[in-house]
Amino acid sequence: MNGAASGALLSVRDLAVTFDTYGRTAQVLDGVSLDVPARRHVALVGESGCGKSVTMRAIMGLLREPPARVTAGEIIFEGHDLLRLKPRARMGLCGTAMSMVFQDPMTSLNPVFTIGDQMRAILAHADRRLGRRRSRAERHARIIAVLGQVRMPDPERIARAWPIMLSGGMRQRVLIAMALLNEPRLLIADEPGTALDVTTQAQILRLLRELVQARGLALLMITHNLGVVREAADYVHVMYAGAVVEAAPAAALFAAPRHPYTRALLDCVPMLSGGGRFRGIDGAPPDYTSPPPGCRFAPRCAAAMPRCRTAPPAFPVGPDHRAACWLVEAA
Repeated sequence: MNGAASGALLSVRDLAVTFDTYGRTAQVLDGVSLDVPARRHVALVGESGCGKSVTMRAIMGLLREPPARVTAGEIIFEGHDLLRLKPRARMGLCGTAMSMVFQDPMTSLNPVFTIGDQMRAILAHADRRLGRRRSRAERHARIIAVLGQVRMPDPERIARAWPIMLSGGMRQRVLIAMALLNEPRLLIADEPGTALDVTTQAQILRLLRELVQARGLALLMITHNLGVVREAADYVHVMYAGAVVEAAPAAALFAAPRHPYTRALLDCVPMLSGGGRFRGIDGAPPDYTSPPPGCRFAPRCAAAMPRCRTAPPAFPVGPDHRAACWLVEAA
């Protein structure tokens, strides 16, 4: 798979997003580019606060403007630049052709409506956008079918239940069911299972993989969990401080990471055998309102050269395994 694959289902090109806050401007995304081909599983990985969820919200049109502003770039979905679509046309794609699984199952459901009511609202919205006519009975049948596909016990009972009556794992399955209701072609999963215990998280991730494979969906998974990335992704984009710094097939990235930040992330993973202790990353991410003039990772990079602190490295185009690092260019 080529990281800059032509004909990708989703292509993000040089995306820049700023936030106006307290009289200052924060450059939160700075030239983000990534591709998600049809029927492939792509991961966007990085530590908390690096811009992963902002990227997802920009793709889905969920940024609140103001304070957010998309200042540059393109988001091409099935050949159409989403940033240039009329708001009504773009809204029509959300929840239909492209859908997402939200991050926190404990807060992503409305506590004052039953599960069935919330799922019916999603179907009704899509039916209006797509000009479909379905009876209440047909919508109910669809809800029960999808709840069954995510392996909810007794879907009829679950449809009548309030969110507070469900466990965290069951709520996460409901969120997956909601995302799949209208048979999207692109599914974005933002930290699926992040608020769940390890066993339940593994079950949810396994279910998600099986569903997207069975349906032939493209999956963009946003996570900081490298174990999830190793197991679930075909291709990986590593993000730091608002920019993609490395992109590679998953096997190649784990076998031979090229960017110092990627290597530092891998060093943070505890070893299950062989002894020794995992290492953290010294320092902290930069202030987005006044980022360093060169590579944003340079202040935390033990291998940084003088050039790294004055000129930002470009993200190369072409080969599958790419890294935005002066050290890679000099090698």
